[in-house]
Amino acid sequence: MLEIRHSNTTRDAYNQLYQDTDLLMRDSFYLWLLELLHPQPDSTLLDISCGQGRLVQLAAQQGVWAMGVDFSSAGLLKGAQHTPEAGWLVGDGEQLPLPAMSVEYVMHIGSLEHYEHPQQGAYEIARVLKPNGRACILLPNAFGLFGNIRRVWQSGEIFDDGQPLQRYATRRTWETLLGNGGLIIEHVIAFGEVNCPRTAKDWVWMLQRPQKFVRGVLAYLIPVNLTNHFVFICRPSASLHPDPMLPTP
Repeated sequence: MLEIRHSNTTRDAYNQLYQDTDLLMRDSFYLWLLELLHPQPDSTLLDISCGQGRLVQLAAQQGVWAMGVDFSSAGLLKGAQHTPEAGWLVGDGEQLPLPAMSVEYVMHIGSLEHYEHPQQGAYEIARVLKPNGRACILLPNAFGLFGNIRRVWQSGEIFDDGQPLQRYATRRTWETLLGNGGLIIEHVIAFGEVNCPRTAKDWVWMLQRPQKFVRGVLAYLIPVNLTNHFVFICRPSASLHPDPMLPTP
């Protein structure tokens, strides 16, 4: 596992980040992730380390009871201003302020690698999921062909996103970490940082950047183990949620 550390991961550091800038992807990215889980209307979805909560806002628009939790109040305030009807919780992803087996779906997008104890973060995902729940977890590849491999080739150094703590790992290392945290991986999906547009605004953005079409096509040809990011679709281990009808050994 590769690690870049600028400082300890603190609320103050992230509050300052959200005060200084917007940490957002295009809507099509969040809509694609929601399609992967396909949450049903009136189900409960929790976005852990939600930042400004754009995914929470889009899920709420689809009739899902969406909640965002983050330890940065500055990020949450930005989301709550736009979608006050959603749930917004200040909390640590390593110690979620929610009971066990309380949500059907969990989103954890590009955040676990910034935790002081990422395996504890994985355990919290498994803990709050209902036995038939599903989680969508995005994590960065240490050896993405168009990511760190290209970056090292051009500059001699891996990409630093400027956050207090950044980690990269291989697919197998992330799978081991998630498994040790109580999650069972059902699918691994490659993400090469280019999505098919799902909104008119994103179509305009894409048409103005034809190189993105080429990048998107190439992304489909790259083996999963060399993609820039992995999307893991997971369910909680049965050992975390024993069947109450079975006798206790």
